[in-house]
Amino acid sequence: MPRRATVIDVARRAEVSSATVSRVLNGHYPVARATRERVEAAVRELGYVVNAHARALAGTSSRTVGIIVHDVVDPFFAHIARGVERAASEAGRLCMVCCTHGDPRRELAFVDLLHEQRADAVVLVGGAHSDRAYAREVARRARDLHSGGARLVLCGRPSVGRDVPTLSVEYDNEGGAFALTDHLLTQGHERILYLGGPPDLSTTRDRLAGHRRALELRGVTPAPELVHTGAFSPAFGHRRLTELLASGLTFSAVFAANDMVAIGALQALEEAGLRVPDDVSLVGYDDVPAAQVLRPRLTTVHVPLEEMGRQAVRIAVPDAESDAESCAWQPPPEGGLKLGTHIVVRDSVAARQGRVTG
Repeated sequence: MPRRATVIDVARRAEVSSATVSRVLNGHYPVARATRERVEAAVRELGYVVNAHARALAGTSSRTVGIIVHDVVDPFFAHIARGVERAASEAGRLCMVCCTHGDPRRELAFVDLLHEQRADAVVLVGGAHSDRAYAREVARRARDLHSGGARLVLCGRPSVGRDVPTLSVEYDNEGGAFALTDHLLTQGHERILYLGGPPDLSTTRDRLAGHRRALELRGVTPAPELVHTGAFSPAFGHRRLTELLASGLTFSAVFAANDMVAIGALQALEEAGLRVPDDVSLVGYDDVPAAQVLRPRLTTVHVPLEEMGRQAVRIAVPDAESDAESCAWQPPPEGGLKLGTHIVVRDSVAARQGRVTG
C-alpha cells in the first residue's frame, strides 16, 4: 500500500515551509496568491488529506459539532439532527451523531467522547430523566466543556441549574398539549385517553401538565384510569390500546403522546372495528411527516424540529469573525430560547354529537 502524503511532502513539492502549507489549509492567514496556488496544486497532485485528529490536537477546536439523540430512526430526533447538520455545515463544521438508545450512561459517555474530540458544541436532544445524580453529572460535563471553550446545548430538555454554563433551545411543550386538549374539549370530548410517553421523562411530564391544566380549566376532573404512560413507539400505542379496548375502558378520544404512538393506536382501533374519527377521535404530537399521510390525516401539534436543531448550533457556535470576548459564555435569558408550537387540525377529530362547547 503506498504511503499517504504528509504536510512535509506537500511543502517539499510546493517549495514552501510546512507552516505555510498549514496556513493555506486552515484559511485563517493571508498568503500570497501564487504561493497558495502552488500549495493547492501540490495537495491535488499528492492526494493529500488533512488529518483532522492532528488539527484538533494542534488547537482548541476540531471544527466539529456533536449531537446526541435517542435514535436517528425516530422522526423527532431525525429532523432535529437534520437541522443541526445543516447549520453545522453552514458554519463550516462537521456533524457527529451519537445514538444512546435511551441509556443515560451512554449519553454521558458520548459527551465525554465528544469533549475528547474537541467538539465546538455538544447538543443533547430530547427529554431528560428525573434523576438528580444524573443532572449533576450533566452539569459537571457542561462546566468541563465550558472550561475548554466548548458549549453544551440542551435541546428540548430542562435546565440542570441556573449557574451551569449551558445554552438551551426549548419548545412550548406544555402549551401545545394544553391547546390540543382544549381542542378536544371544545369538540365535546371529556373522556380523553392519554396514551404514551415514559413517565419519568421531562417531555411526558410537560405534556401531561398541559393536558391536565386544560381539563381543569374546562371543569373536567382528570381521571387516573385514563392516563397510560409508556414508550414513545407505535408498538406501545398498539399494544396498550388493544389491552384497554379489551378491558372495556370507555373514552371518546385518544391523546397519543406523540405521532408514533398515534400510528399504533390507529392500528389498534381499526383492528377493533372502530372508525376514526366517527367512533373515536385521535390526536398526536410533533407533526412528523407521517401525520400527513395517515388516513385519516392526523390532527397534531406542530413542533419546529428542524429549526430547533438549527438554532442549537447558531447559539452555540460563534461566527468565525467574532472576537474572543464576544464568544465568552453569558447566562442565557430566563428560560433560554423557546420556540412556539401550534395545533395542525386535520381529519382525525370529530365533534361528539350534542356535546360541542365554545
